[in-house]
Amino acid sequence: MSSSEHDDERRLRAAVTAAVESGRHRSAIVLIDGPSGAGKSSLADLLVADGPFPNEPTLVRMDDLYPGWGGLDAASAALGVDLLAPFRAGEPGRWQRWDWVTGSPADWSIVSPDRPLIVEGCGTLARGNAHSADLRIWLDADDELRKRRALARDGLAFETHWDQWQHDFERYLHREDPRRNADLVLDVTAWPLALRRAGARQD
Repeated sequence: MSSSEHDDERRLRAAVTAAVESGRHRSAIVLIDGPSGAGKSSLADLLVADGPFPNEPTLVRMDDLYPGWGGLDAASAALGVDLLAPFRAGEPGRWQRWDWVTGSPADWSIVSPDRPLIVEGCGTLARGNAHSADLRIWLDADDELRKRRALARDGLAFETHWDQWQHDFERYLHREDPRRNADLVLDVTAWPLALRRAGARQD
């Protein structure tokens, strides 16, 4: 692991630890945003598996909320109203799954405020959402690499809708300036990052 990767790991762990400690009387909220293919899902999985949380976080993926390929703004707004606002107030939040097969709304999931919450996906760091979080993370990565990652993951479906999604995402960037809303910005072109357990040897 290079020195810059060590630095990213230390910054990430320190930021998450500080977020957990700042919300010691309630469960921490971590939001992860960035362009498609930047590594948001991978980072969220990493934090769930080995983040410095007092108990296992609940993970919500924005891919499950978007009401279709044109649903970035709607999902971002619903995240704030239905999940983040009540959760921040110490009450159960909820989110509604979108059924991509039938193209229609599906079941609701209830999220207990007794566990930390991680939400990853495009749209999380809209201004209306960012103030609810204890830690706001933005991921950057090389554009060509991002596209290869996203298409390798989602295949032909995403390739068909890539231009539409990018158009909506660029509009979101212009309107909300989510990168500026972040506490921590990481360039993850050189993934994988690694969160090592406290006290583990780092070679």
